[in-house]
Amino acid sequence: MRAWRSHQTGGPDTLVLDMDLAPPVAGPGQVVVAVSATALNYPDLLVIQDLYQARPPRPFAPGLEVAGRVTAVGEGVQGLAIGDRVIGVVPHGGLSEQLAIPASDCLPLPEGVDDAAGAALRLTYGTSHYALRDRAKLAAGETLVVLGAAGGVGLAAVQLGKAMGARVVAAASSPEKAAIAQDNGADAVVVYPARLDDPAAAKALTADIRAACQAVSSKGEADVVYDPMGGAYAEPAFRALGWRGRYLVVGFTAGIPKLPLNLTLLKDAAVLGVFYGEFTRRDPALNQTYLREIMGWLADGTIRPHIGLRLPFDRAPEGLTALGARQAVGKIVVEVG
Repeated sequence: MRAWRSHQTGGPDTLVLDMDLAPPVAGPGQVVVAVSATALNYPDLLVIQDLYQARPPRPFAPGLEVAGRVTAVGEGVQGLAIGDRVIGVVPHGGLSEQLAIPASDCLPLPEGVDDAAGAALRLTYGTSHYALRDRAKLAAGETLVVLGAAGGVGLAAVQLGKAMGARVVAAASSPEKAAIAQDNGADAVVVYPARLDDPAAAKALTADIRAACQAVSSKGEADVVYDPMGGAYAEPAFRALGWRGRYLVVGFTAGIPKLPLNLTLLKDAAVLGVFYGEFTRRDPALNQTYLREIMGWLADGTIRPHIGLRLPFDRAPEGLTALGARQAVGKIVVEVG
């Protein structure tokens, strides 16, 4: 068995393609999956640099989301059989040809959905669904602003916002990315600069977001802002919130922001953290309820992961490099099998 593994702290160039590894064995409650596709996520880049909150012992393979076929079933497993197509989420290890996964962390892949789309579903759509449905309690008719709208979680938020009946304003760093967000259902778009160091540019971004909100609703302000970026983009987006707006803190691809808390008082607004992984640990039953809604929308075509880049297994580190350079549009998927 082969796997791309991290033996030392560093970037994608430090990963090693280890050969002839012992294949995994299905323990009690586990299944072994022959991995056909692995979706990459920003935490995969952070974890190999020792910048993520979880630090698995080395050597380890990054990769959190996989799709494939069950090849072995451990003692006590019910509802899954050899040959079943599944998607699974793991703490790490996804960039491997085979993987032992707790059966409880696997979901059947609906017919008509390819493995790459399945691999790209659980974390991005799970995170965005939890943020919008649970933390923000997004309601039909509200205005949702999505920053980083052409990234994996961003496009998921755009599609899910529309599925929940919201008016969606997508903000992205180029006209091309904004157009992709619009193709995925956004009602209006905003293009912001790749760097936001100028106070005048920050003020202009707030005005642009408000104008886009005005274009989709007479209110002219956001009810919810979904922010996977942070950095200098956070405050201008927060200033576009209306009374009792909700600001979702999803990630920090542009850095950790410093938000003036007087703005929360003036708007009677809420800043809401989104820690999807911890939520799934603390309330697995509710997470399963949310996943059923997501899988229903996937099965009927309401949502569909956007795969911006597919790479063969031998080129997997290139996908992590693209994530670090913020070049990803939608999801990057490594096709393993």
